[in-house]
Amino acid sequence: MREELLSPDQEPQEIEVEIGLRPRTLEEFVGQEELKGHLRVMLSAAREREQASDHFLFAGPPGLGKTTLAHIVANEMESELHITSGPALERAGDLAAILTKLEPGDVLFIDEIHRLSRAVEEVLYPAMEDFELDIILGKGPAARSIRLELPNFTLVGATTRTGLITGPLRDRFGLTARLDYYEPDDLRAIVERAATILGVRIDSKGATEIARRSRGTPRIGNRLLRQVRDFAQIERPDSNGSINQDIANDGLAFFGVDTLGLDKATRAILNSLCTRFNGGPVGLKTLAISVSEPDDTVEDVYEPFLIQQGLLIRTPKGRTATPAAFTHLGLDPPKHNTGSLFEE
Repeated sequence: MREELLSPDQEPQEIEVEIGLRPRTLEEFVGQEELKGHLRVMLSAAREREQASDHFLFAGPPGLGKTTLAHIVANEMESELHITSGPALERAGDLAAILTKLEPGDVLFIDEIHRLSRAVEEVLYPAMEDFELDIILGKGPAARSIRLELPNFTLVGATTRTGLITGPLRDRFGLTARLDYYEPDDLRAIVERAATILGVRIDSKGATEIARRSRGTPRIGNRLLRQVRDFAQIERPDSNGSINQDIANDGLAFFGVDTLGLDKATRAILNSLCTRFNGGPVGLKTLAISVSEPDDTVEDVYEPFLIQQGLLIRTPKGRTATPAAFTHLGLDPPKHNTGSLFEE
C-alpha cells in the first residue's frame, strides 16, 4: 500500500476538519493577493448596487482554495451557497432542478465544471447570460419549448483542467482566475492560523518547517500539521504536544516527507523515471503504468509540483528528469539522454 500523505485531493474524513479551518472572508484568506484584490472590487461593487455579482471561474491544482473562495463569495454577498459538481449533473434536468430552486442573489458552485456534459452545458448558457431556462416538453413533433425566468444568481466554477472547458462556457464568466502555488511565508501563516484553531502550540520555526514541505498547497500544510501534532503527542510525550523545528523535522521524516516535500508516491514516480528509464524521455502512460497510477493522476496531482521544483520536464517526446532530480535521489545523472523506446 502506498501512502499518499501529500496528495492535494481531499479525503472524506478531512471534510469536517477543513470546514472548521476554512477562512470565511477575504480578509481571513491568506495569499493570492491579486485575485483577492479583483474579488474585493467586484463583490463590493455588486453589494453597493444590491445585485448579484458576476460569474467566477477558479482554476488550478487541487487544494489551493477554489472551494474556499466559493464559500467566501457567498459569505461576502450574504447569500446562500448551493454546491454541486460536474459529474453529479448527468442530465439537463439535474441542472434545471437546481436552477429553479435558486433565490435572488444565491451563489451556485459547480466543482469540476470541466466534466459537464454537452447537454448540461447548453442549458447553462442562457442561465448564465440571460437568467433564463429553456425546458423542452414532450418528444418528437409534438415537443415544445418553454422559457422560464430565473432569479439573478452568481455561478462559481472550479476546475483543475482549464483546457477542457469549452470557449463558449469560459467566455461567459466575468472573471477567470488561476490560483498559484503559495509562497512559504503565506503557508506559514496558514499553518499558524490552523494551529490556533486546532489548539496546537507551535513556534515560528516549526510552522516554517511544515510550510516549507507543504508543496505550496494549504490543504497539504493543514494535513501535515495534524500528522505532526499526532507524532508529538505519541512519540514525544515530553513535548506536551508542542511543536518546534526539531519535532516538526522528526515528525515529517516519520511520515516519509523529505526535505523538498516529496512523499513516497511522488518519489516513486521520480525514481522510476530516473532508474527504469534512464531519466527519459518516456511517455506519460508508460511512466504511470510503471508506478501503478492512473495517467491523469500522475499528470494532474504529482507532475505540477515536480515541474515547479525543476525536477521534471514535459517535452514533445515525453517526460524527462532533470539533473536536480538525480541529485535529490542521490543518483548520478546520465551524461546524455539519447531518447527512449517508450515515447508517446
